Amino acid sequence: MASTQVSIHHHIKNLKNENFIGQDQAKQATSIILDLIKEKKFNNKGLLIQGEPSTGKTALAYGMTKELGANIPFIKLVGSEFYSKEVKPTELLMMNLRRGIIIRLKELKEVYEGEVLELQPEETNTTTGDDVSGYGKSLSHVILTLKAAKGTKTLRLDPTIYDSIVKEKISIGDVIYIEANTGIVKRCGRSDSFATEFDLELEEYVPLPKGEVYKKREIIQDLTLHDLDMANVKPTSNGNDLISMMSNLQANKKTEITDKLRHEVDKVVHKYITNNQAELIPGVLFIDEAHMLNLEMFTYINKILELDLAPLIILATNKQGLHKINGTDDIISPFGIPQDLLDRCLIIKTKPYNIKELEQIIYKRAESMNLKIDSKAMDKLCELGEDSSKKRGLRYSLQLLSPCSILMELAGRDKVLVEDVEECMDLFLDLNRSVEILKSDNKGYL
Repeated sequence: MASTQVSIHHHIKNLKNENFIGQDQAKQATSIILDLIKEKKFNNKGLLIQGEPSTGKTALAYGMTKELGANIPFIKLVGSEFYSKEVKPTELLMMNLRRGIIIRLKELKEVYEGEVLELQPEETNTTTGDDVSGYGKSLSHVILTLKAAKGTKTLRLDPTIYDSIVKEKISIGDVIYIEANTGIVKRCGRSDSFATEFDLELEEYVPLPKGEVYKKREIIQDLTLHDLDMANVKPTSNGNDLISMMSNLQANKKTEITDKLRHEVDKVVHKYITNNQAELIPGVLFIDEAHMLNLEMFTYINKILELDLAPLIILATNKQGLHKINGTDDIISPFGIPQDLLDRCLIIKTKPYNIKELEQIIYKRAESMNLKIDSKAMDKLCELGEDSSKKRGLRYSLQLLSPCSILMELAGRDKVLVEDVEECMDLFLDLNRSVEILKSDNKGYL
């Protein structure tokens, strides 16, 4: 059976045991923090997750995000990303911070909503005389028939709307709505009358809209603060409703994102929130390898924690004990993170997995790849996952699954055997063995 490519944390939908294996103490601490966040008692605070490599720090942060809501943004950065010559570290941090904050707009609009029964672009001949070749034709209008619970309606639409229909990849059987005033087209999903057990899980099925085709409907639109920043950097005049709330700023014709522009955007956002026209939904900004940040970055994070418009900031590190803060000569602090920032953070520790937990994690990962593993091969993978002393660990075991599946297919088998794992170990070195090779024969290496 062919394996399927999946993301490493795709199966985590919450922090319950069937989705997130092990780390019971860390999950208990996380659930308390989630309660504080939902009660709005975690403002101006951060979270630090400390633990050895491959102990689920990223998975814990991702699971927290899923617990907060299905559409909460999860922005992941790594400490080494900030060392770029193209973008200033503070600018990169601010840009991703604003990507992690959603502004939800609610507006009552007149719309045509229903399931698409007919979609027919009509052409007209724009040339004089006989047009035997078919060239010279242009789109004159679009015939669109929509069906709702209380009837159907056929619309004759302007040809400019057809571009939006093509862009949204709308076809017969889709449920859509068209705003009467702006002509904006939105695909809601596939009609549930087309749902079968053989359809792809990625397709979203929605019921037939209630009422008439033409109605007043509350439109909910999500956009990030970064979207608003970019909308004002490159103002458009196409009437895109997502950025209509910023129309009073677009007249300034901004050319780059500046602190002044962000301040203007924030003022308008605050105004809409105060008038109950918009809702602020903070996401999660996760920074792995936080000990690699320098003093300037830590100071900037401290400043961010003071902002009203800020996501939940989660730092992660595999350091323990006292370490020199990156970029300084003599400042020592726990985990290599300044004391004043640690004072603002609650700290959660993750622990190494035991053999039983490793087996469950590897099995769940293999299951998501449609991969069967022999019991001896599973024992070998668990042994590698537990062997953190040789710089292997769970991540190395999981990375071997894909090449093992290829060897299995080449051998014409439907199950991974222990010899597949051993062969992949010879082909792909772990960190400890690669270091030993460099030490034993360092000639020819830089």
